[in-house]
Amino acid sequence: MNTRILYILFLIGILFTSCVPTQDLIYLQDKGNQNKEVVNQSNLKPYRLQTNDILSVSIKALDDRLVEMFSNTNKSVLTPTAESLYFTGYTVDDHGNIRIPVLGEINVLGFTLEETRMKIETQLLSDYFKKEAQIYVNVKLAGFRYTVNGEVTNPGSKFLYQDKVNILEAIANSGDITVTGDRKDVKVIRQFPQGAETFSIDLTDINAMKSNVYNLQPNDYIYIKPLKQKTWGTGKTGIESLGTIITILSLATTTFLLLK
Repeated sequence: MNTRILYILFLIGILFTSCVPTQDLIYLQDKGNQNKEVVNQSNLKPYRLQTNDILSVSIKALDDRLVEMFSNTNKSVLTPTAESLYFTGYTVDDHGNIRIPVLGEINVLGFTLEETRMKIETQLLSDYFKKEAQIYVNVKLAGFRYTVNGEVTNPGSKFLYQDKVNILEAIANSGDITVTGDRKDVKVIRQFPQGAETFSIDLTDINAMKSNVYNLQPNDYIYIKPLKQKTWGTGKTGIESLGTIITILSLATTTFLLLK
């Protein structure tokens, strides 16, 4: 009798430890350790340009004919795509420069988009135009690119026409994390001029919104590792785990009877 009870308790233990708890699946839970610090757009550091970034630079004036020679865009393309911007945009080379017609090479490595805009505008007004020409310069990243890999429904590189993307939006665009994905230890690999750094963020904790990697930067790499339950192969839910246990018991019983 005691042996049967031990077997039953053992099976119940396996059943519960092999399931994925609900707490591991819910995003941004209030775990009682929330602080009062607020993160808003005003205290987020602006993105600083790196090598291989692609910029879209638009130069306009009262008379557009005056600035045609500075343009590298194809006017026949009404709606730019990632492919067209690859050919018509300005890529930051290994030395941190972009090459604009007539203006030549301009170093933008480590500059923000606003600083880059002001640098181009200042050079235009200094060397080619007067204020009366009303030069207008607009500099934007040619799309927001990032990569999601691991336990997501649709892994791969993504390209969005947005200036800002947070990690939950990025994961949602990849079909969300699977049930066997570890939401408590999501890795974000970020490129810096001095090299790559790896960060960890717990997406089940509401304090994740205060993390410095909650808001992504272009070219970030997100990796979601699997939970132990996937390695065990026992099932993601109680029903699946129970089915696995029944299958094992049936196989053991059949083997025992055949041997006997």
